[in-house]
Amino acid sequence: MVVAALLIFASVFLGVFALVLSGATAGQSPAARLKSRLGHLAEGEGERLSEPREELLTGQPHAEGGFYRLPLMTWAKPAVERSGLSISPTFFVLWTVAGSLCCSLAVFLLRGNALLALAAALAVAMGALFFLGHRKKRRESRFTEQLPDALTMIARSLRAGHSLTGAVELVAEELPEPAGSLFRLAYEQQRLGMRMADSLATLPDKIDSMDLRFLVTIIRINSETGGNLGEILDRLAETIRSRLQIRRQVQVCTAEGRVSGYVLVIMPVVVFAMFYLLRPSYMDVFFTDRICQRLLAAATVAQVVGFLFIRKIVNIKI
Repeated sequence: MVVAALLIFASVFLGVFALVLSGATAGQSPAARLKSRLGHLAEGEGERLSEPREELLTGQPHAEGGFYRLPLMTWAKPAVERSGLSISPTFFVLWTVAGSLCCSLAVFLLRGNALLALAAALAVAMGALFFLGHRKKRRESRFTEQLPDALTMIARSLRAGHSLTGAVELVAEELPEPAGSLFRLAYEQQRLGMRMADSLATLPDKIDSMDLRFLVTIIRINSETGGNLGEILDRLAETIRSRLQIRRQVQVCTAEGRVSGYVLVIMPVVVFAMFYLLRPSYMDVFFTDRICQRLLAAATVAQVVGFLFIRKIVNIKI
């Protein structure tokens, strides 16, 4: 009962705290706050911009500033930003912890097994991390597919006589997510006073892309030494398209291995869950007998290690 009471208290506290924090930060989006403050300055009210420039550029809400100093948030903040989720890292961490506690509480009240409740909490947390990683990988893949078109658009705009700033603005208006939002962020930062090369250099922090780092390096070198930037961007776009074509061929060749890895990992878990739901008394021995607990732990570790080996084999980087 003590464990159940602690789980109830932690779940309710985190849930209420997340709701209060979401209400406190509602309507405080970076765009709305920046527009309001610039409007006051245009009217001559002389409002002093007390927030640091980093807050305006990164979009960190003022009400959540203290949470970003926690060690966990140093990992959660870039992970959530690179996944493209519309929620803040603080909300993601709070709701993940609250969901894990609620799930573990429900399992503990139904089965009365602390080990099973801990496993349920870990499963919810791992599910949230898997979802975050899946969103991050899908966003990076989509950006890589869009980047050659963006480079071609910039090169043609430069040949037409536009500046690099105008070319970036054109890409921000024409391309969909995620390339459009990232180049729009660089353009808005340039409007706040940053050099275009410096504003583009902040984009690799928002998405993990080696091709984007190549683009930033090319633009920085060109801004210092000069040269035909349009021709260089065309060659970079052609290189990226060729690599994407090879990557698709590799994915087709390794599709069978990837599916085998997923089946080998998911099938034992599904079978174990089905037996536990149909015959709980038959499977309780895995949670009560010490030898069965060790066998279950060893099987879990073997499954994870096997999946990692298969993933390492089929994950061919191009």
